[in-house]
Amino acid sequence: MGKKGIVWLMMLVLVGLSGCSSEQKAAAPATGGQGRIKGQVVVPLEGVTLFVYKPGSDLYGPAFAISPPTGPDGAFDLELPDGDYVAVARKHKDGTAVGPIVAGDNRSDFIKVSVKGGTVEMTVVAPVKIGDQRRLSGDVAATRTGLAGRIVDSDGKPVEGARVHVYDHVQMSERPKFVSEKTGPDGRYLISLPAGGTYYIAARDKFGGPPKLGDLYGRYDQGTIEPSAVVVREGELLKEINITVTKVW
Repeated sequence: MGKKGIVWLMMLVLVGLSGCSSEQKAAAPATGGQGRIKGQVVVPLEGVTLFVYKPGSDLYGPAFAISPPTGPDGAFDLELPDGDYVAVARKHKDGTAVGPIVAGDNRSDFIKVSVKGGTVEMTVVAPVKIGDQRRLSGDVAATRTGLAGRIVDSDGKPVEGARVHVYDHVQMSERPKFVSEKTGPDGRYLISLPAGGTYYIAARDKFGGPPKLGDLYGRYDQGTIEPSAVVVREGELLKEINITVTKVW
């Protein structure tokens, strides 16, 4: 073989090796991260299943991932690959896992969530459907125990779209034990409680984590630095428990 032939042979070998290297890189599987979503379905609510879908998929069809039913504390914990998802909590009163939501069933709003490693903490509200409406609890008449009042701004005007959060510790740092429906245009709320007791309450327009800049937030107090306790007797609907909310700055 002449000198020119040897040079051509070496070039062919180099090209072949380069091609193999490119193919191996292309064939290497992409490794994505792993995270999780965890939290609580309030009131708390037992027996709720969290359905997780990919954006753009049928939100009433087969889910990408499904959590086990919640226990008495309403807690859920679901591991997911990194990505964007849409989650919804559902509970059928007849115990079935699928099917349309009918009167007496519970369902949350559709919640957008992004998992990028680590843990995403969520607080989920899954009202019960009453006729064509939904509310957090259907046992108002049964317990006859609860709170009612208005959510207003610093000018005394009613605030629409706020919820009352009920705690059993003055620090109010843990997840709320009970959460009301959203207030209407008149700013009024009504929340039933399973039993009498000493409670501490706040009102806000957002869920999950501490209040952020721009959120509306306020606690029930009677001119004190610490939140004022609300003592509810068994069978009592305590009225005019009003809360003023302001923007967090």
